[in-house]
Amino acid sequence: MFTTYLCFCSIAVIAAESSTNTQYSQGKEKAVVCMTCHGVDGISTIDTYPNLQGQKQAYFVAALKAYKLRQRNDGLAILMHPQADSLSDQDMLDIAYYFNHVKSEPIKNDN
Repeated sequence: MFTTYLCFCSIAVIAAESSTNTQYSQGKEKAVVCMTCHGVDGISTIDTYPNLQGQKQAYFVAALKAYKLRQRNDGLAILMHPQADSLSDQDMLDIAYYFNHVKSEPIKNDN
């Protein structure tokens, strides 16, 4: 009985890891367009564009939905409106998952 329980737990853990790996991969694929302005792995090199790496998922999705609904109109929001318009709810979740979990390699200082 205990062995059966362990087997089911192992299967559940493997399935969960596979699901998160899939969401990460899909999010990375969908986030390529974001990287044009927000930088590789979500670290912006442009002062006026925020970093996305490490952003909380719920906040990220809420922000994208607010752009889509035109509830965010300040600053450079006009650039985000068409980007958000093209995203489904699942796209938003996947992209938010990716940027929440991606980690950049630290920049090496050769000095």
